[in-house]
Order: sequence, then C-alpha cells, then structure tokens
Amino acid sequence: MSACLPPGAVRRLCGFGRTTCADGYVLCPESVEAALEVLSLAQRAGRNVVLRGAGRSYGDASLLPEAVVIDTCDLARILAWSPDTGRMVCEPGVTLEDICCRAMGEGWWLPVVSGTMKTTVGGALAMNIHGKNAFRAGPFGCHVSSIEVLLPTGRSTELRSNDPAFRAVVGSAGLLGLITKAEIQLKRVLSGRLRVTPISCRNWNDQFRAFEERTDEEYCVSWIDGMARGPTAGRGLFHSARHEDVPHAPSLDWASQQLPARIAGVVPKSTVWRVLRLFNNDPGMRLLNSLKHLGGKRGSGRPYLQSLAEFSFLLDYVPNWELAYGRRGFIQYQSFVPSDSAQAVFESQVGRLQSEGTPSYLCVLKRHGPDEFLFSHGVEGFSLALDIKVPAQGWSHLERVCHALNDEVLQAGGRFYLAKDSTLRATDFARSLGEGAIEEFFRWKREFDPEGVLSSSLARRLGLEPIRVQSPRTQGAM
Repeated sequence: MSACLPPGAVRRLCGFGRTTCADGYVLCPESVEAALEVLSLAQRAGRNVVLRGAGRSYGDASLLPEAVVIDTCDLARILAWSPDTGRMVCEPGVTLEDICCRAMGEGWWLPVVSGTMKTTVGGALAMNIHGKNAFRAGPFGCHVSSIEVLLPTGRSTELRSNDPAFRAVVGSAGLLGLITKAEIQLKRVLSGRLRVTPISCRNWNDQFRAFEERTDEEYCVSWIDGMARGPTAGRGLFHSARHEDVPHAPSLDWASQQLPARIAGVVPKSTVWRVLRLFNNDPGMRLLNSLKHLGGKRGSGRPYLQSLAEFSFLLDYVPNWELAYGRRGFIQYQSFVPSDSAQAVFESQVGRLQSEGTPSYLCVLKRHGPDEFLFSHGVEGFSLALDIKVPAQGWSHLERVCHALNDEVLQAGGRFYLAKDSTLRATDFARSLGEGAIEEFFRWKREFDPEGVLSSSLARRLGLEPIRVQSPRTQGAM
C-alpha cells in the first residue's frame, strides 16, 4: 500500500448532534490486518487517525479535520457464542442489535444497553456506555472479561479485566488503541418483557423520592419537563422496571421485539422527525411537554408489561429524530453529581437554561454508582441529560452557559461523559477526574501510542493529544 491516501475516500462526517462536522479519509477495514495497514498508511502520510463506530457520539469524539478515519462497521463478526454460558466474543463493529438478535432467542440479553440499539461494541467500550440500570450494573465495561487491542505501534495486546491497562483503554474515547475483539458476558433472562411501573411526579422532590423508594428495582429512569417553572419545576414521569420472572418464550423471539413501524398506529415513524421539527421551538415544546405530563398522570402507579426493546431503545422509535432540531443542531449536556448535591445542582441547571433562553427540550434523570475506570463518569449519585438546541444567539452563547453549568457540577464533585460532551474545557475535565488521572492517561499514551497517532477533535479540545512527532506529509495526499 502506498502512502497516497485515496481521494475517493474523503467524506464529510458529523457528530450525532450535527453541531460539528469534519472531512476525513474514511476507510473501512474488514480485518485486523487491514486495520493495521490503514494505521501504517496514515502514519506514512503524516495523518492522525480517528476511530469511529456507528457515529452515535453527540459531539466531536469521532471527528478530526483531514485525518484518516477508521470506520469499524465492517469489522462486525460474532466470533464465538455459547448459549450455555452467555459468553460472546465479537469484533468492534458488531452492534447491540446484532447481539440481541443472535442471543435473545436462547434466553440472553445484554447487561447494559444505551438508548439506541445501533451502538457498536467498539463504541460502547470506547465510551463505556451506561444504561437505565447503571446504579446496579455499572457501565458496559464491567461486563467484558477481556479485550484485544491493536496499537498504532503495530502490536496487538490482550487485556483482561483485572489489568490496569484495561481500565485505561475502556472509556478512553478511542485514544489508546483500536479494540478489535471483546468477550462479553450476557445476562440470562426468562422473558423478553419487563414489568414497568410509571409514577407521575409533580416536582423535583417527587422525582428524587421515586428513585429513593425503588432501589430494589432493576431499571430506573425519569423524564423531566424542562419547560416547567415555579412549583411545577421538575415535574415529569418516572419509570421503574424489572425482568418478568416467569418464562415467556414468544417474547424471546427477536422478531417480537421490533419497534412499531407507525406512531399511534397511523404516522410512519420515518416521517415523524418532520412533524417534530414543526414543534421544535419554545411554544411547541412547552405544549408537547405539557401533554406528555398530563398523559403520564392517567396511568400513574399502574404496572404494565413492555418488551425489552421498547423500554430500552427509546431513541430508535423515530429514525433521524436528531434532524428535528434543525439546521443548527443540538447538544446533549449530561453531568453526574453526587447524591447530596444532585437535586440542587439539577434544579439550578434547568432554571439557568430557561433564564438564558436555551431551555432543554428533553431532560432525563438516572441514578449511578462509582466504578474503577480511568475516565469514569460514574459517581454515587445521579445524572441529568439535557438536550439543548443551539440557540439563535450562537455557539459562543451556548458554550458560556454550559461552562456556567460545569462550575456548579465541579463545585459539587461531579463528572462528565465524553460520549455526550461538546463544550467541556480541558481544565474542567481534568478537575472532574481528580489528581493524577490525566498523568496516568499520558503514561499509557506513551506506551501504547508514543507518536500520538490516535486523536480526535475532542482530544484536542480536552488536552488529551500529546505533541506528535510529525513525519513528512506525502505530497498531494489530500
């Protein structure tokens, strides 16, 4: 392979929130050997390499202008599967949907899932995703016993879960190596259904009380009306859920888990984002949120059965829903705050966004626990995810508001999540992790990627990119 990068590989890529885009040479290796060739080619051409899975990170984690992008979607083989033990070995481009489709019929389910089944295993590990059971199950990496990592040096290494390097690579946003293989332990289930209990909440106090009273549930999550003010601030709908404890074979058929093709049985879901776009303004979202809150009151306290896919993958109900936020796009701001301060910080965040003219159109509250990963976002407390449309005042206004939110989070000893981040400052990120974390990251970086080949726009923004020893750029490579 020559050092001349193929011009036809140049593509424009965007983060999921569509606020950041970059052109890069997108290459899709189908084997580890081909991935190694791409790494070598990029180094000969003097280019950085960005790792990208399904492109579901909201910000700039899988983007870097003029870099070589390794798209892992063709590294998508399930290499081994044992229905007796629930152990699966797969490549990084395998999606959560692929795993569910393969294993569910034999009574196994992923122990941790994101809000979309489109996430790849490589992306899930790079960001160490969490789910609605984060307070019990921890992040995705807690259920992986080993990974194989291809380093830019050309060396491939296997890391077991008790290896210090494992807790550095998992969650490092793809900056230490390309995960080429992962061994995952799935969760045994008797049924493909959950018993879900909804609780209508009048305010913030009700929200946190709902979590405190249901610590024995397997999943807990709550929607909050980010437009409500005064005594109704924090109102919303809490859901807890647990796996059905009696066998129900029909629901284990993956075909039975398919999300409905039409919303309310009428509107094709492929067109719903266009309808949502009409309401994507303050009056429209105030109306929709009020209707959702009123609708939640009717069924409050009455349990029902729901398929695992319907409960878990809410973001997949409406394809391309991110387009509803319009030309300027949106960010998702998610912070993690210890229990003692969480309610006060989150009340303040939602109120500040309203007063700054950037209200959150979608707010989701979850509970978490701590973990041992180097770039952990977990705390013994709660997280609040806030969808924020980029305002007419522009990006700089939004950044200023988010930095003010960061100050409150840091004051409370909180953390941030790289899969969602778009605005974090390097100093804030380092402060959130505590003393020594960044230094440890760079120790691994020097060992695994001494020339600083792996990078991203996020890495540059957060000060995670060392000064690279540049090799001469190939003439005419771009």
